[in-house]
Amino acid sequence: MTRPTAPLRVAMWSGPRNVSTAMMRAFGARADCAVSDEPFYAAYLAATGLDHPMREAVIAAQPTDWRDVVSAMLGPAPGGKAVWYQKHMTHHMLPDFGRDWIDGVSNAFLIRAPEAALASYVRKRPGPLGLDEIGLPAQVELFERAADRLGRAPPVVDGRDLQADPRRALGALCAALGLAFDAAMLAWPPGRRDSDGVWAPAWYAEVEKSTGFAPPAAEPGFDDLPDSLKAIAEAARPLYERLARHKLAAA
Repeated sequence: MTRPTAPLRVAMWSGPRNVSTAMMRAFGARADCAVSDEPFYAAYLAATGLDHPMREAVIAAQPTDWRDVVSAMLGPAPGGKAVWYQKHMTHHMLPDFGRDWIDGVSNAFLIRAPEAALASYVRKRPGPLGLDEIGLPAQVELFERAADRLGRAPPVVDGRDLQADPRRALGALCAALGLAFDAAMLAWPPGRRDSDGVWAPAWYAEVEKSTGFAPPAAEPGFDDLPDSLKAIAEAARPLYERLARHKLAAA
């Protein structure tokens, strides 16, 4: 299903609570860029039956057949833009969802230490949680697929590096994507966007207040997690480290 990549289609693969919406804001601040927000979310919820905040609204707002989502992601860019930034959650790509289309886009990966991601995620979605829901198993699988095709590691950005030095991290990411860096990516007006998912009221309160990347704050470590999350963190840590070895900001 591979098709020509023009416009430049950037598929950014992230787990939840990985500064992914702020990254979408950065790309959305470019005059040459359209953005799409988690286009597989409704298909994921419909297939899994999971009870997420605003579940019914999400399902009503997006296609629930992954094939329809793929067709849209490979179609014309919104507004005819030269760059199309597609924010994807890795756990939304269920095993039954076709992946050949991924070979026809420019893939990049946004990571966060699993202990911090877990602590943040359960504040928004309390209840039983599994490793797959923080996205790292699928993220590693997608990374390895892209690396095998390219013959090298695709771009990886750590959220803390992005917050600590946005210009450097975004500059390195743009260079890896073959895209000129635009200083407009460093700041944006506050508020909601028409391109935000319908789930924004449940998840985006902080980013809606933002005007740029916040400096990195102290994050929970393993010992700060409740016992119910420690086994997940232990299983997630080597997956995170597999990706972190390739992060651009460490180069």
